[in-house]
Amino acid sequence: MSRKLGLYLLTLVMVLSLNFLLVHLMPGDPLVHLLGEEGYARLTGDAASALRAELGLDDSMVRQYGLYLIKIGTGKWGWSHRFGQPVFCVIASRLQWTLVLLVPALVVGTLAGGWLGAVAGWRHRDPRQRILGTVFLCLYAIPAYCVGLVVLVAAACWTGFPLVGIATGTSGFGTTAAQWLLPFTVVAFHGTAYKYIIMRHLVRHEIDQPYVATALSKGLTDRQVLFGHILPNALPAFLAVVALNLGFMVGGTLLVEVVFCWQGMGALIYQAVLARDYPMLSGALTALAVSVLAANGLADLVNRRVDPRIAEGVPVA
Repeated sequence: MSRKLGLYLLTLVMVLSLNFLLVHLMPGDPLVHLLGEEGYARLTGDAASALRAELGLDDSMVRQYGLYLIKIGTGKWGWSHRFGQPVFCVIASRLQWTLVLLVPALVVGTLAGGWLGAVAGWRHRDPRQRILGTVFLCLYAIPAYCVGLVVLVAAACWTGFPLVGIATGTSGFGTTAAQWLLPFTVVAFHGTAYKYIIMRHLVRHEIDQPYVATALSKGLTDRQVLFGHILPNALPAFLAVVALNLGFMVGGTLLVEVVFCWQGMGALIYQAVLARDYPMLSGALTALAVSVLAANGLADLVNRRVDPRIAEGVPVA
C-alpha cells in the first residue's frame, strides 16, 4: 500500500512540475503567459518590474518551483485575466458541473457495460450477442464528440430538448436536467461500449477455467455460475481497466462539453486556450490530474476489498 501511495505522490509531483515548466520554458517573457498579451501591454516598465519581483520571477528556478508548490498547496493558483477571478474559485465552480455529468455517466456505463458484457461473454455463440457486440464496437470506435454531434443533429430534428448550454445557479431543476440529459446520454453510452467489450472478453476467458466445468457438473444454473463464480473472478480486472480508462473518459467528456456548451471543465479549458489564459489552463490541468489520480486510488481500494489476494500481495493470474 505504501508503494502505491508513493507512486501516486510521484505522479502528482511530475504533473505539477510539468505545469510549472509549461510557463517557464515557453519562449518570451513569462509575464506575457501569466497575464496575456493585452494585460502585459497595459503594464508600464516600473509596474512590470514590481510585478515580476512580487511573483518571484527574479528568483532562481529552484526557489520559484518551491514557492509554486507552496501556493498550489494553499490554493493560491493565480489570477485569471479571462474571468477576472482567482483561478481556484473558477475551477471550483466549474468542476462541479463536470462531476455532475461524469460521475452518473461513469456509474451507469460501468453497471450497464459490466452486466451486458457478462451476459454476452457467457452467450458468445448467440447470433444476437454477436450483433450487439458489433454495434458496441462501432460505437466505441467513434470518438465521443462525434457521437455528440450526431445526437445533437438528431435532437434538433426530432425532439424538443434544449440542445446546448447549462443552467446557472438561479435556474430551476427542470431546466438544468433537460440540458443535462443529452450530454449525459452520449458520455454514458460511449462508456458502456468500452466496458461491455472488456467484460465480454474477461468472461470468455474465465469460461475455459476448470472451476466453471466443476460448477456446471454440480448442477448449478447458468445464472448461478455466471454471477456467483465467474463474475467475482473477473471483477478485479474489470475495475482496474475502468480506473485506467477514466483518464480517457475525462478527455472525451471535456470534448462533449464543448459540443453541448456545457459549462464545465471542458468549456473552461477551451475558453482559457482561446484567451491564452495560462494560469487558468495550468490550474485546470492540475485539477483534472488530481481528480484522475484520486479516482484511480479509489479504484485500488475497491479492488483490495473485492479481491483479498491483492491486499495480501498474491499474484493474480
